[in-house]
Amino acid sequence: MRRVHVSGWVARAATTVDVGARWLARHWLAVMNLTLLVYVVLPLMAPVFMALGWKGVGEAIYVAYRPFCHQLPERSFFLFGPRATYTLQELAAVGLPVDFDLGSLWARRVFLGSAALGYKMAFCQRDLALYGALALGGLGYGLLRTRVRPLSWRVFVLLWVPLAVDGSTQLVGLRESTWLLRVITGGIAGVATVWALYPRLDRAMRST
Repeated sequence: MRRVHVSGWVARAATTVDVGARWLARHWLAVMNLTLLVYVVLPLMAPVFMALGWKGVGEAIYVAYRPFCHQLPERSFFLFGPRATYTLQELAAVGLPVDFDLGSLWARRVFLGSAALGYKMAFCQRDLALYGALALGGLGYGLLRTRVRPLSWRVFVLLWVPLAVDGSTQLVGLRESTWLLRVITGGIAGVATVWALYPRLDRAMRST
């Protein structure tokens, strides 16, 4: 058999990749939980920075999350104002700039709030519930991982149905959801995802 020569840097690179893969296989849950916690906390900090006057930092978070969420104010929670939620009609009735076009989707997306209204989070109510449930569910799984059996795929799909129905019917204009429905359906979907995927990932990583 012909012997293949492997240069030193290739061997070192292969060793590094192997060590990294083994480390990730052992610590994947901690990495996942930390990533999700950062992803959830940053949008909550955006209105905090705005209220403190650190507008550059706050606006940077809004811009960073804009590709991943519509950030519509009527579907987002507000902090540091008189109310946590506003409808479009309520926004129109209070303190918006005179030239603000409430019918413009983009204008609503880039509207961050004000000192009078409070400042919206950098993602919507449904995303807060979904990713918050993923983060909290991951922490809970870390405590119970040896006792949790994976959720069946059939039940997993069924638990995602409420979110799909609530979101799709709102998207096509058949009805308008409420903040409570968005939170409930997003939370259920997040917990279902952890329950279905994490035990299977854990088993795969242990075999690796």
